[in-house]
Amino acid sequence: MKPLEDYLIVDFSQFLSGPSASLRLADMGARVIKIEKPGTGDICRTLYTSDLIMNGESSVFHTINRNKESFAIDFKQPEELKKLKKLLAKADVVMHNFRPGVMERIGLGYDEVKAINPNVVYTEISGFGSNGTLKNLPGQDLLLQSLTALTWLSGNDEDGPVPMGLSIVDMLAGTHIAQGILAALYRKAMHQMGALVQVSMLESAFDFQFETITTFYNDGGELPIRSKSNNANAYLGAPYGIYQTKNGYIALAMGSLPVLAVLLNCEELTQFPENKFSLKDEIKVVLANHLQTQETAYWLNILEPADIWCSDVLNYQQLFEQEGFKVLDFVQEVTMEDGYTYRTTRCPIKIDGEIFTSQKGSPKLGQDNEGILKKFIDC
Repeated sequence: MKPLEDYLIVDFSQFLSGPSASLRLADMGARVIKIEKPGTGDICRTLYTSDLIMNGESSVFHTINRNKESFAIDFKQPEELKKLKKLLAKADVVMHNFRPGVMERIGLGYDEVKAINPNVVYTEISGFGSNGTLKNLPGQDLLLQSLTALTWLSGNDEDGPVPMGLSIVDMLAGTHIAQGILAALYRKAMHQMGALVQVSMLESAFDFQFETITTFYNDGGELPIRSKSNNANAYLGAPYGIYQTKNGYIALAMGSLPVLAVLLNCEELTQFPENKFSLKDEIKVVLANHLQTQETAYWLNILEPADIWCSDVLNYQQLFEQEGFKVLDFVQEVTMEDGYTYRTTRCPIKIDGEIFTSQKGSPKLGQDNEGILKKFIDC
C-alpha cells in the first residue's frame, strides 16, 4: 500500500512549481485531479522547452503531469462553480499557484473553501508572497533567480550573472509546498485540523542559499567572490572545481594541496604549502595547466585509490551507459489513455525498500470528466 492512498488532491496549479508537488504526492499514492480550463488547459501543455512534441503536446507537460487525472471545467460560470465546490468539499488538499487575489475573486479562496470543507489543507504557491510591492510580479523562474542573487554564484568571476540551467526555483517551491502539505496532513490525521499552507518562490530561493546568506551576514557583508576560472562554489577554495583533461573533464572537490602535489606529480603545486582561500585563483591556474597533460582516466586511477574526492564529468549519453545509473532502474515507461507511451523518470523516494512507480501517463485535457462527475459531483 502506498502511504497516501485514499487521499484526494484537487490541483489548480499550472507550469512547474505546483504540478511538481502534486506529481510527488501522486507518486506516493494520492489521487490527483488536475483542474484545467476547457479548450486550452494548463499553459504547460503548449510550453515548449525544445522542438520535441509528444503526442501533440509539450514534453514538459508530459513529464510533470503523469499519474494524474484531468477535469476540464469553466468554474467562472456560476453553475460550473457549484459543481466544482462539490468536489472541493470532498478534497483532502486543494492546491493553486495563481497570483494573490485570483482565487478570492473567483470565490475559491481559503475562507470560502474552508466554509464547505472545514478540515481542508489549502495550499498556495506564489511568486513573491501575498504582501509587499513585488506581490503582483510574475513568478517566473529566471526572474526569481535574478532577483535573489542566485545568478552570482555560478560561472566564473568575469562571466557576469549566470543562471542555473534548470527551473530550480520552481522545483524548490514545489518541494517546499509538498513538505508543507505532508506536515499538514499529519496534523489533520492526528488532530482533525485543516491548514493554510503557503510558499513563495522568493522565500524558496532564499532558503536554497541558506549557507551563502548566513556567510554573508556573518562575514562583514562581503559579497561572494567566484574564482577567475574553474569556479564551482564561490565560498570554497582550490582545488574545488571542474578541470579540462587531455580528453574530457575531471571534477575535484576538497583535498590537501601537498598531497595532490605528490599524487599528481606536480612540482608547481608545492609552492602552496597552505590551501589559502585568497590563493585559489593562482592554485587553479596551476591545476588547470597540469591536468590537461593526461586523460581523465589516468588521473582518476591515481586519485580515487588515494581517497581523493574526484569524478569524471559526464553528459547524458555517458551517464545512461553507466552501471551505477542502470542499477537504479530510474526510467519508467508510462502509457496515456490513447495508448501513447513514453519514457520518463520515476519517484526518487523509497519507503521500506519499495520503489514507487506508476504506468499511468499524463492525461488528455478533460479525459476524466465523466468519472469525476459520477463519483464526486452527480452522486
